[in-house]
Amino acid sequence: MAANIMLNQHYPSLKMPTSSRLLQLVSQISLNPNEKGLPPIHLWQPLQVVDIDLSIDHQGQWFHQGNPFIRTELVRLFSTLLRLEEDANYYLITPAEKVLVKVAEVPFLIVSASEVSQAGQPCLVLETNVSDTFTLDEKHPLRLITQENGEPRPYVKVRDQLEARILPQVFYQLVDLAETRQENQQTCLYLNSAGAEFQLGCFD
Repeated sequence: MAANIMLNQHYPSLKMPTSSRLLQLVSQISLNPNEKGLPPIHLWQPLQVVDIDLSIDHQGQWFHQGNPFIRTELVRLFSTLLRLEEDANYYLITPAEKVLVKVAEVPFLIVSASEVSQAGQPCLVLETNVSDTFTLDEKHPLRLITQENGEPRPYVKVRDQLEARILPQVFYQLVDLAETRQENQQTCLYLNSAGAEFQLGCFD
């Protein structure tokens, strides 16, 4: 009950009936902050769609009706309910309904990387802005697009179809860890992690 009251005080417009089940879920999980794991949203296939004006901007900031979320624990909670569906829209998934979230680019950012050794292999552990950590590997591949100005824009899969953009300072750290190879009269950068290899780009 206390968690529900606190949420209503910070986000009074969330009290609309269409989002009542979402608030109930928020309250239940908020009362168990030390619970590990993710909600089983892969088992939930709600038909009702709700739009309460939730959005995530290019910097990973969450908004409700144009107002930024202040409570990091609420952002963390909502991030565990997020799913990208076949209609190319993002939703917060509950057993009873799914809430539309407008995402400017991708929902997460990679804010840090650390090099570790696992089973004798070099591995890179990445952390998102919502405190998810995972190893860069075949299940969490890196992809790189080149912008019109020639600058790289790197992304990595976090889980399911959800991606994070790697912040420039983290990408430069990965570049420093990469090995160089000569290919087609160019120097190419390759990064190895958990037995998987990723190209970070080539230059003359």
